[in-house]
Amino acid sequence: MRALFVSALLLAAAVPQGNAAPPRLLEGSVSRVSDGDTLWLRPAGGGRPLKVRVQGIDAPELCQPWGPQAQQALARRTLNMTVRLVEGPLDTHGRRLGRLMQGDQDVGAQMVREGNAWSYRFRRDPGPYAAEERTAREGRRGLFGQARAPELPRDFRRRHGPCTASEAPAAGP
Repeated sequence: MRALFVSALLLAAAVPQGNAAPPRLLEGSVSRVSDGDTLWLRPAGGGRPLKVRVQGIDAPELCQPWGPQAQQALARRTLNMTVRLVEGPLDTHGRRLGRLMQGDQDVGAQMVREGNAWSYRFRRDPGPYAAEERTAREGRRGLFGQARAPELPRDFRRRHGPCTASEAPAAGP
């Protein structure tokens, strides 16, 4: 019952205003985890897997500190498991954005709460998981428990460029 309530709330919150089409709710299994915020979802009804970026989080790049741990955390939570996705728009890299749910659990919130990702910031907005990030920082969990202060992925990419495929393999077949 709670899972239905959470799904209904997520869908209602995601409905756009105006003439835009409402988001789709997809169910499927995760066939691959590329990094701590990107995975491949095989729709339950069949069809090609969709490349999905978990909306609301920003995980370390695979080649930066805590990147492999973030990827492994997302894989442990989702790989070969059934999840639901409230579809959002495409991001600048062509990935489908969406809120990812496993049962009644918000996967993005869990990733941030455990210290495997940041709440995705935009300008002065601390993002949808600011409270979970604050909890992770206070508890020195995951990337927030490192001796050196963690660096946001966008700052890391600016200084080092993107990771290469040979720097870390993707989890999954």
